[in-house]
Amino acid sequence: MTELIQQLVDGLGRGGEYALIALGVGLIFGVMRMVNFAHGEMITVSAYASYGLFVVGASWWILVPAIVLTAVLTSVLVEFVAFRWVRSSSDFAMLLTSFGVHFVVQAAFVMFVSASSRHFDRPGWITSTVSLAGIRFEVVDLAIVAATSVSLVFTVWVLQRTVYGMAIRAAAEDFDTARLLGVRPDQVIRVAFALAGLLAGIAAVFVLMRTGRAAPSAGLIPMLKGVLAALIGGLGRLQGAVIGGLLLGLVEILLVSYLPDEIDGMVNGIVFVLVAVLFIFRPSGILSARSSQRP
Repeated sequence: MTELIQQLVDGLGRGGEYALIALGVGLIFGVMRMVNFAHGEMITVSAYASYGLFVVGASWWILVPAIVLTAVLTSVLVEFVAFRWVRSSSDFAMLLTSFGVHFVVQAAFVMFVSASSRHFDRPGWITSTVSLAGIRFEVVDLAIVAATSVSLVFTVWVLQRTVYGMAIRAAAEDFDTARLLGVRPDQVIRVAFALAGLLAGIAAVFVLMRTGRAAPSAGLIPMLKGVLAALIGGLGRLQGAVIGGLLLGLVEILLVSYLPDEIDGMVNGIVFVLVAVLFIFRPSGILSARSSQRP
């Protein structure tokens, strides 16, 4: 029983990272009806920014806000440079644009920086643990769960209690009607991308603390897991994004724990099969999202 509880605790820590990324993916989908496969580039750009600061002697007290700020600015810049020009295009054009941004950013780092990884020191407490009733809690996992909870509450507060949040919700419900009522599309979408970048930046802090690595593909796997978590929970539903992320993390940890060592490498494949089975019975995910038109 203690071993199972330990695995659940570890799964929540991993799932918290996925949930933070899924929150940003779900937020953009809610406004633009687009699955943003360029969302992971916020992590990639932040990784290189943090590496650059580390080289000049910056501590993690500086790296953490720098990572978050870099992710926010990158998200807004990507929207301004790429997505604003294809908002009224087909879903396929939007999808191609998101993939295009991903490959352009990755190629830029390969060409102008290096295809090799760049490593920097992780914070000293990253491997620290605390024990309670025989259960070992990694401090970083506790921090991730706390950050995910605060991020969800903050995001809901922004959407429910602020003028920009109400505009985002109105746009997600019916963009044409919202525009007739005075909602400015450019402003709403830019705020949504800034908020998604903030969530990606918080996730990037923990991803980079764990890995201590900057690479052209640093954001690829986190992005794929975040998109998958958003799909599991129900695209456009923030609570669903958190549920999907935590569930994905739990399933991965349980599979690693109980599968024979010989097939450990098949964890990702098994996860996708399980998700495919879920979509047979729940095509819209665990929580169904209301449909709306994209601007």
